[in-house]
Amino acid sequence: MPFKHGLWISLSALLLAGCSSGEDAIDGARTQTNDFAAAKNPLDDFSSGSTGDSSNAGDLEPNEVRITLEVPGSVAPDAEITRRNLRLVEPETLSVYTTNTSLQNLGSVEVTTREDSEGFTIIAFPDGQPLAPDVVIEATYGNARMRALATDSDQDVKINPFSEYLVRNTLASYTPGQLETIRDCVNDAGGGLCLNKYVWSTLADQVHDFEIDIPGNLDVTGALSLLEGRADFARYVAAMGDYALLDDSSSGKISASSADYNSVFLGVELGQSFAEPSISGTGLWGMRTAYEERLEDRNGVGYVYPALTLTSLDAFNIKVTSLATDIPYEREVLLHSEGNDFFLRGSEFWEQNTHSSSPGAATLLGDTRLLAGRALYQSITGRDSARIIGWTRNPHYLDAYTSPPADETVGPDRVVGGYFTAGKAIELESDGEALTRGQLLESQYLSALELNLLRPAGEAEFDADVLDNRRYNVVYLASRFADDTTPLTLESGLGTWAIDGDGNVTQALDVATVSRDNTGTVTRAPTAAVATNWLVSPRTSTLSTGQRDIGRLNLDISTASEDEERPEVGVGAGTPDGAFLAFNLDDSPFGDGLLVAAGQAISAAPGSGRYRVQGVSMGLSGGTNELRHFDNAELVINGGTATLSGEAISVINTVNGNQVTTPSETVIDTTLTYAQSAPGTISLTSSNLALDGFYTDDHSQMYLRLNRSGTGSQAVGLLLATRIP
Repeated sequence: MPFKHGLWISLSALLLAGCSSGEDAIDGARTQTNDFAAAKNPLDDFSSGSTGDSSNAGDLEPNEVRITLEVPGSVAPDAEITRRNLRLVEPETLSVYTTNTSLQNLGSVEVTTREDSEGFTIIAFPDGQPLAPDVVIEATYGNARMRALATDSDQDVKINPFSEYLVRNTLASYTPGQLETIRDCVNDAGGGLCLNKYVWSTLADQVHDFEIDIPGNLDVTGALSLLEGRADFARYVAAMGDYALLDDSSSGKISASSADYNSVFLGVELGQSFAEPSISGTGLWGMRTAYEERLEDRNGVGYVYPALTLTSLDAFNIKVTSLATDIPYEREVLLHSEGNDFFLRGSEFWEQNTHSSSPGAATLLGDTRLLAGRALYQSITGRDSARIIGWTRNPHYLDAYTSPPADETVGPDRVVGGYFTAGKAIELESDGEALTRGQLLESQYLSALELNLLRPAGEAEFDADVLDNRRYNVVYLASRFADDTTPLTLESGLGTWAIDGDGNVTQALDVATVSRDNTGTVTRAPTAAVATNWLVSPRTSTLSTGQRDIGRLNLDISTASEDEERPEVGVGAGTPDGAFLAFNLDDSPFGDGLLVAAGQAISAAPGSGRYRVQGVSMGLSGGTNELRHFDNAELVINGGTATLSGEAISVINTVNGNQVTTPSETVIDTTLTYAQSAPGTISLTSSNLALDGFYTDDHSQMYLRLNRSGTGSQAVGLLLATRIP
């Protein structure tokens, strides 16, 4: 039976220490500790730089775990309430045993138990805490029986509906042969250590980071049914279960020891606001766009630049890629209340926030896919204001495309992908040094697109001359929120850029626009041509080592912005060779959003291939708003025909009644006509769906805008399609 000793602690330390290169707040994220470490109830303390799950692991030996039993409200209505509307109770019985894919009790595991000073049960494993998922801890309380995997990375084993769902929907989904493969990985049966042996301790911990409230009238069965219906949670668990089946031969590492990236990020929200009593429950659209954060203290001024760092390690003969992100962002919101009342809450209404991931291991599959389960940190805004807000974010499964590196000294020049995550905004109340959770201010559902572009290695600088006299294909998605007769405008564009030797951009774009007026009426405007000229210039960054061009770019209308000025169109970045550019649009003529450009391909369009599809669409009808996230769907091209199939995650706001659904799964199965439409561009069309965009010269990527028209409904969107090996 596999157990963990000092190896797991040592590897975790290496993963964190290995992320020490690069600038920005990634360094801060790496050094932040989990402030919940000494807390018994996460309601009693909310901290930034930690995930939502408290770690109740103080004073434990490496081979010990603390048991926390959390039951639905109907099971123990008078017990102490904790996160997610669950109740803290003391288990009436506890048992530890091995199991199989039929979830049978195959026999007890040798353990010792003790009780800590707070009344929690501590279980010790003489041979070390298990790593494999075939050891479970079962607890009962009244007529409720739930289980959890013993391999929880923070040693705080929470037994609740989330852990029970994990046990039932991973182990029971495997064949006996697949479970044996997992055991072989954990047992290092191949003679070398297998990275994915640690998937289970990560997964057992991360399911508790999900902020999903369990209604107080549900029992265990009802809670499990609710979790099954949450597409984001269920799909995360399923994806991580598949991830655990990868063996060591699938794992690679980036060629460079460390690679730093500029991040261009778009988060499209559909959610529900409870922050303003007169319009409580109102649905909302939100746009989050990356923008550098300026920090000032008595030591001077510094900047946090949106960034990703990948680090390669050979730890104990395990090939490891570790990643960490920190993306400061700005936010705009449009509230849409019943009766078609609209309320604009622009970027000046919100303090700058941050979208940061907990540093951790990932798997590089075939040098083209970066796979990982990602936990996102909480954040706090308004510390010096009348309303302090805590922001929570659910974990997500990362399946990102990575480009083949140019040589062994550098990393991939881009890491691009899309994912779905949900969260909350919670009012925080001061309680001495602690911040306790108060009323719910917002429920948020977010489709994210993240494009990370390689910075020049070492002390090298980005040479803007690589942009001179180049032609690009361009696609963008943007929204405009306004306090006027047309409060909502959604726009997608496709066309070309030509950049001359002075950074002047001559653009020719085909623009599709969908809008909602202040009566609620939805209209699609005729396609329009845009031929305005812009200007691109390098945006020098201020690092601890001084001023340096790291590949960040300004996009302006006519006059190049200074390094600390806000550009007229947006801020973005380019790969070191200038072949690929991306920009966050910020209060631009198009609105707020994301623009992607790649060197115009000279090759003919691919005639066949399979592509992973990720991305977002924003749908409007007379009475609803819909956010749809394409969650690793598949596009198959075969001659003049293509099929788009798989699943999307959908959230719908019904305006009358102020109703917002939780994420549900929508099946996609569409046949499209496929053709090359111009140099480097393609179109895929059906009766009511049009996807058009560009492909890269090596056919590894497609960037597509989405336009969908139906009876009384319209949608626009942006999709990333990356080749499946």
